Amino acid sequence: MVARDYHIILASNSPRRKELLAGIDVNFDVRVIRDIDESYPASLPTKDIAEYISRKKATVYRQQMASDELIITADTIVVLDSEVMGKPHDEADASRMLHELSGRTHQVITGVTLTTIDRQRSFSVETDVTFKSLTDEEINYYIQHYKPYDKAGAYGIQEWIGHIGVTALKGSYFNVMGLPVQRIYEALRQF
Repeated sequence: MVARDYHIILASNSPRRKELLAGIDVNFDVRVIRDIDESYPASLPTKDIAEYISRKKATVYRQQMASDELIITADTIVVLDSEVMGKPHDEADASRMLHELSGRTHQVITGVTLTTIDRQRSFSVETDVTFKSLTDEEINYYIQHYKPYDKAGAYGIQEWIGHIGVTALKGSYFNVMGLPVQRIYEALRQF
C-alpha cells in the first residue's frame, strides 16, 4: 500500500520501533550500524535536535544503501524546561531524571528521516506528557524492575511507569514510544 517501489529498511535495533512499524503493515528489514555519532551543535534549538540526529544517522546509512532501498532513521529525545534528557548512565541518573519529571509536563520529540539514493524527507513530531507526582517507592520499583537505561528520559510509556504515572498526553502516544507511525505512514504514501 505504501512505498511499494522500495525495499524498506528500519535503521534501528529498538524492539519498540520494530513493533510499531510492523503495526502499519509495512514490509521491512532491520539494519543496524553501531556507534553512530549522535552529537549535535550546542547552538541548535532544542526542537530541532532529534530531526538533526535522524538526518545524521541517515547520512551514514546512505553510504551503504542500494538504489531500491528506503531507509528510515529516527531519534527520540525527552525535553524538560529546554533541557534534553538523554538515556540515563546508571541507576542514580535514572532516579534523578524520574524525580525531575515527577508531577510535571515534558515534551517527547522524535525526528524521522526517510532516505533513498535520490530523495530525503525529514520531520519531527512533538508530544506533551504529564506525570503525576511519583513517590520514591514508585521510582525505585520501576528502576529495579524495568532497568530503563536504554530509554530517553529514563522511562518507557508502555511500561509500568506509564500505566501508573502518566496523567495526560497531548499528541501521539506512539511518538512517545519512539516512532510516530501515523506520520511515517503518510510520508511513505507520498513517496
